[in-house]
Amino acid sequence: MPRRSRMSRPVLTELFQQTATAEETAEKQTRRDDIRNIAIIAHVDHGKTTLVDAMLKEAHVFRDGAVVQDRVMDSNDQERERGITILAKNTAIDFEGTKINIVDTPGHADFGGEVERIMNMVDGVLLVVDANEGPKPQTRFVLKKALELGNKAVVVINKVDRPNARPDEVVDKTFDLFLELGATDDQANFEIIYASGLLGQSGNEPDQLETSMTPLFKKVLQLPGPVITEGAPLQMMITNIDFDQYKGRLAIGRLGAGTLEKGMQVGVMRPGEEPRRNTIGELFVFDNLGKKPVDKAVPGDVVCFSGLKEFTIGDTVVDLNNPRPLEPIKVEDPTVRMTFKVNTSPLLGKDPDSKFLTINQLRDRLEKELDRNVALKVDFDSEGEGYIVSGRGQMHLTVLVENMRREGYELMVGPPSVIEKKIDGVKCEPWEALEVTVPEEHMGAVIEVLSARKAEMSNMETLNGQTTLFYLIPTRATIGLRSQLLTASKGFAVIDSTFDSYRPSAGVIQPRERGSLIATADGTCTGEGVKNAQERGDIFVSPGDKIYRGMIVGINSRNDDLRVNICKEKRLTNMRSATKEAYEGIATPLELTLDSAVEYIDPDEILEVTPNSIRMLKKNRESKGRGM
Repeated sequence: MPRRSRMSRPVLTELFQQTATAEETAEKQTRRDDIRNIAIIAHVDHGKTTLVDAMLKEAHVFRDGAVVQDRVMDSNDQERERGITILAKNTAIDFEGTKINIVDTPGHADFGGEVERIMNMVDGVLLVVDANEGPKPQTRFVLKKALELGNKAVVVINKVDRPNARPDEVVDKTFDLFLELGATDDQANFEIIYASGLLGQSGNEPDQLETSMTPLFKKVLQLPGPVITEGAPLQMMITNIDFDQYKGRLAIGRLGAGTLEKGMQVGVMRPGEEPRRNTIGELFVFDNLGKKPVDKAVPGDVVCFSGLKEFTIGDTVVDLNNPRPLEPIKVEDPTVRMTFKVNTSPLLGKDPDSKFLTINQLRDRLEKELDRNVALKVDFDSEGEGYIVSGRGQMHLTVLVENMRREGYELMVGPPSVIEKKIDGVKCEPWEALEVTVPEEHMGAVIEVLSARKAEMSNMETLNGQTTLFYLIPTRATIGLRSQLLTASKGFAVIDSTFDSYRPSAGVIQPRERGSLIATADGTCTGEGVKNAQERGDIFVSPGDKIYRGMIVGINSRNDDLRVNICKEKRLTNMRSATKEAYEGIATPLELTLDSAVEYIDPDEILEVTPNSIRMLKKNRESKGRGM
């Protein structure tokens, strides 16, 4: 057991933030013992989703002999492609007669809003910590949110089967983190379990793992059940939204008080509003990886239901005769923004998979996203320059853009920029806590890159030939940083960051070192044009690609922009040599992904996104550059 804190402070949150009435004197709070509502939280890649896989298998969610894919909870296409959890998801299993509702949460800092909104739905957390890496930046963020809401934690030291595991040191570092974040005595006296999610093993000692997850489940049962208020009117905050093609939008949340029944008349409201009358349609509880229809739900149940007409995350479902709305979910403010505009390029509508091209369709899609993406903000009053979309980081916004292009949207996206604030009359910008782990021999090159980006070193640790550098760095300096650090470290750098605070602006940061190669004419890219252009830099396009004036077709080898005729035709001397020489000497083009394109573009450039193409161009397509 970890040592106890000498100091404690009261839990600063109340279960129900409601107006006192005479009726409340007769209400009594108790805890249900037949159910546990928990969230699994961790830094990215510490093994949350793999651990959930092991728990589901242990609970016999899958039939014997079934072939089960890894990371079964990560069902979203981008989650599987990127190897991260993006959306919080619910599942439920049974262990020794106790129902355990589990919420798998994202570990990447850009999707911290998903963690913040579901914390209102659980009573305890499994904090997963890598047995080698220990607590990382996002570990601090998610644990802070759990402690602020008064949740207790079971600390899961995962990946103890790895040869470089150091579980005892990691436990000490985790306990120190609890104290730094102001945990109460009760919270700091957390239970510990050791596990290997990949192998499906767990145990009370790192060298005594059982070939099952039973020890982990028994620790889960030591977390408190949900508090219920007997005699209180209906009260449930909507913390998630699902969609069914037959039933429409579904509201998800934990029932805090009262009961819900099919066909029941309820109100939906926020503080200061009048309740909107609605009728409960189909009512479900979570069961394994699916949902089970029920006629009635009681306090403590995590439920899902249809029938509500208009609702958003943060609304409260209330008793029409005694409405007591809860305070809406509060999430941290966004730090990065991008401009979304309708596509105005010469190739507008030429993509065969394009379906949505107009400003109204773009607006409708962004409004729909706001329904469930609580950390996102959109300024719809800036139509002249497009809509300003703000989020928690570059990936938060690029995931949205990628989803939209896959749905058939065409749009233009501006470069990411940070959201500045004036604090006590001083211009401030967001800074991040950055950790970079590299082999010692590459440390110098990494430090050089970070120094050029105004990063400030705060600490350094060396273990087993690996050095971890701790920095504070302006958020705008992290755009494009990952690729630079990987290049400087020969691909060995492990990079983690999370928002730290607003600090005075760092001033001018070193601009992009190389200019762009800009097409001078509309047409089709030719082999001859590529041959000439690649002598001046690296190329993004291939012969046969559609090109237009002002489009960025490559990276110049020098620091200024260069205009090139990428559509140049070769004068043929005879027909026999034409085919033979057409593609000789042409280098493979650089791979252009949405993420790399967003990182590349400068303030005077913009990105065209369609279902099948990503193109970069100058905002002023007639901009002058040096001619070739």
